[in-house]
Parts: sequence; structure tokens; C-alpha cells
Amino acid sequence: MGQSVSTAKLTSRRDCNRSQRSKSKSTALIGQMQAEEVEEVERNSIDGLSDIISVLPDECLACIFQSLTPGDRKRCSLVCRRWLRIEGQSRHRLSLNAQSDLHHHIPSIFSRFDAVTKLALKCDRRSVSIGDEAFAQISEHCRNLTRLKLRACRDLTDAGMLAFAKNCKCLKKLSCGSCTFGAKGMNAVLDYCPALEELSVKRLRGITDGAAAEPIGPGVAAASLKSICLKELYNGQCFGPLIVGAKNLRSLKLFRCSGDWDKLFPLIVDRVTGIVEIHMERIQVSDIGLTAISNCLNLEILHLVKTPECTNVGLGSVAEKCRLLRKLHIDGWKANRIGDQGLIAVAKSCLNLQELVLIGVNPTKISLEMLASNCQNLERLALCGSDTVGDAEISCIALKCIALKKLCIKSCPVSDHGMEALASGCPNLVKVKVKKCRGVTSEGVEWLRTNRGSLVINLDTGEQLDASASDGGGAQDNGVEFPPMVASQIGAPSIASSSTGRSTSHKLLGLLSGMSLVACTLRRFGNSNGSSQS
Repeated sequence: MGQSVSTAKLTSRRDCNRSQRSKSKSTALIGQMQAEEVEEVERNSIDGLSDIISVLPDECLACIFQSLTPGDRKRCSLVCRRWLRIEGQSRHRLSLNAQSDLHHHIPSIFSRFDAVTKLALKCDRRSVSIGDEAFAQISEHCRNLTRLKLRACRDLTDAGMLAFAKNCKCLKKLSCGSCTFGAKGMNAVLDYCPALEELSVKRLRGITDGAAAEPIGPGVAAASLKSICLKELYNGQCFGPLIVGAKNLRSLKLFRCSGDWDKLFPLIVDRVTGIVEIHMERIQVSDIGLTAISNCLNLEILHLVKTPECTNVGLGSVAEKCRLLRKLHIDGWKANRIGDQGLIAVAKSCLNLQELVLIGVNPTKISLEMLASNCQNLERLALCGSDTVGDAEISCIALKCIALKKLCIKSCPVSDHGMEALASGCPNLVKVKVKKCRGVTSEGVEWLRTNRGSLVINLDTGEQLDASASDGGGAQDNGVEFPPMVASQIGAPSIASSSTGRSTSHKLLGLLSGMSLVACTLRRFGNSNGSSQS
């Protein structure tokens, strides 16, 4: 009886173990089947993605490549031969190290990048640059070039510039610096490039000095030129015929160019009537030149930077006639030749003034109050190195400048009391910069920040500068910067190096790490097609 019970228990235990073993085997089999199904699904999705990429038109891939950073574009070009070809054909901007050994690589480079329209050739000043033969060869490959930047290409001569100009007649923008070709090379560009709109020349070594200097311009390009910028030219006045002949010129910038410009400005304004922007920095110009400039009735932007011979009289002449003036930058260089009298003339006539920068100028409460009262559109104001701008003047600004959005105060005898006035004044003020004002303390700034929480306040009591004058003009020693208030700015971008990253908003991170942007885009494309078909 006991034996039969024990036998039954043993039998039941064996049956239980057998069922457990069968369950574990079935579970393992099911798990293996599920893993195989997952692998098959992933394999099918990858194959489907590859199929989508293979049928994606070249134009679509090119659009995707153009949205990537230069580094990501280079990595994409290594994926396959098709991507290498499309990436090269869709690249319009290229920057090259223009050393002499570039000559041997020109055919291979431009056979791959055969659609380049914006080219930068930069050479280190201690290296030997490309010569005329290499430059002419580049021009033969880039006949549709619209923008060219040359930096320190000292082995280029007039002959090389002539060969380039004959091949690249679509050129719209030319910027050259620290080059050694001369007037003949520049005239070749002006004679053969009828679409040229912007010309920037800096430290052109090949221009001869004195009466023997060959005049530059006007050429066929004079009819299309809209912007001329001359920097650090020992004999910049040889560009006079070009400036006078550029009847559609809108912007003229002169930085540290020697010569008597008072003689040239009357000729310029007599022939060129549409100028809206003039920058003058450290050039020989006086009230005679300013009086001539006053005949530019469409003038909107004027920069007078370290021109000590310009006085209240010249500024008053400009203000009286140039009533469309929107931006005025004056660096008086502590010469005290421009003050209340000139600023009062501006306040009386230039009612559309939006931006005013005064550096090394000593305005008083009289002129500031009139500017604040009359110029109701004044949005940006900078007062730097002014011995007469104190708490009373800041209080006047806070009370009168209703439209003011940005205020910069530097090296002025302002204290915390002046900052307190901003707590209740300037209702549209969004940003204040205070630099090197010993009377302003961090406690005063913190009090203002507490009482006006929406106001952005930057306090800098140190000696280091972190900003420069707006529009790239002078006054860089005074740390004044007024970026555009609007997010979208109309203007053509400058020639950038291929290694320069774009803004953060345009960067597409994570390419080829995990699932790239291209794969994600194509996956969505594939899913949408699948859903539409189903």
C-alpha cells in the first residue's frame, strides 16, 4: 500500500519535470522565432531605406547636402561614388589655401567642384602664393564665378588679373587684400566684368605713388557698381575716376586712405546723386568735403571717425540738407571740434534719426534734450568717452527718449543715480551696456535689474573690450555694437571659408551617428508612401 503511494508520487514528479522541460523548450523556440522575425523586419526596413535612397533624385540629395555643415558634407561624400559626385556638383562655395603647390591640384579639384560660383583664395603671408598661370587655369574652370576673395596672393600680377577678367565676366563681387598687382590688373577687371556690383580693396601694393600713378576706372563696370570700399591705400585717390564714374553707387567707404579728399568729393557728388551711405575713417577731409557731401540728399548713413578737421560747421551743413539721415556715428578723437552746435543742427533737421553713436564728443544736456525731443524714432544711442555726460544727462535721456531700445554708456562720469533714472524712463528700453563707468556699481545695476526685470543689463568694469562698432566701420577701440533689431536682414553674405560653421539654428547634428537626418527624412518618405499605397 505504501509502495503504491510512493510509486504514484514518483510518477507525478516525472510528469511535472517533463512538462516543465517541454515548456522551456517551447519558450526558447518562440523567443528564437521572435528574434528572427525582428531581424527580418529590421533587414527589410534597411533594404527599403536603401531602395528609397537609390531612387531618390539627385536634386533631392543636393538639397539635403546644402542644408548640412561643411564637415557633414565631407562625411557624406565618403559614403559612395554617387554621393561624392552629387556633393561636388552641388557645392557653390569653396575656400582654398592658395599656396604655390595648389597649381598641380587645380584640374582634379575643379573637375569635382564644377559648379563653384563663390571662391576664396587665401595664402599665408609667409608662404609663396599661386601665380598667374594657376590663377588663369582656375578662371577657365570657373567661368560662372560671381564672387571672388583674394588674400595675400602676392605672386599675382596684372597679367594674371587680365586673364581672369576675360574668363569670368559674370563676376559681381571682388574683394582683394594684401595683393601686389597694380592699376592695370584692377582696370582689367573693370573693363571685362560689366556685372560687378561690389568692390573692396585693401592694401593693394602694386599701385604706384605720386603723379605717375595710373588712374583706375571707370570701365564698363562703373555702370553696375553699387558699393566701393577702400582700406589702407597709400594712393587711394587713383580710384577717383572709378568713384566719379559709378553713377549708381550707393555705398562709399574710405578707411585710412591718404590724400586730400576735399578736392575729390565735389566731383563725386556732382556725378553720383544716389549715395545713401558714406564711411570716412582717418582720411584727410574737412568741412569743405562735408559741405560737398551735404548735396547727397538721399544720404541715410554717415560715419565720421577720427577726422579732426571736421567741425560743427560741416556737420551742420550735412544735417540741414540730408534730412533722411538715419544713422550717424561720430568719433571726435577728443578734438572738441564737434559738440552741441552740430548736434543741435542734427536735432532740428534729421527727424528720422534712429541710431546715434558719439565717441570722444562732449554733448551737454542742451543738445541731448533737443535730440531726445525732436528725434522721436531714436532707438539706439551710444555715448562713449564723454566728459560731460553724467547723471543729469542720463536722466534727461530716460525722460525724453521714448522710442529708445538700446543704450550704451562707456567711460562717462555716470553713477548709480543715473541708472536709477532708467528704472522708470525709456519705456521701450530692452538692453543697457555700461562699461568703465567708475561711478556705477554692481549694487546699482542689481537694483535696476530688480526694479525692471525685463531689462537686459551688461556691466563691464574691466579693461577688456568685447565688441566693435556697428557696420564694420571705425571706432573699434570704444566697444560699441548695435546689431539689427529685426531677425531677418536683407543683404548678400560674404565669401566664407568652407571650414566655417553656420549658425546654430542651421546646424544639423548627429549625421551618420545613430540615425542621420537623411535616413530619418527618407524613412518618413517611405512610411508616407507605404501608408498611401495601403
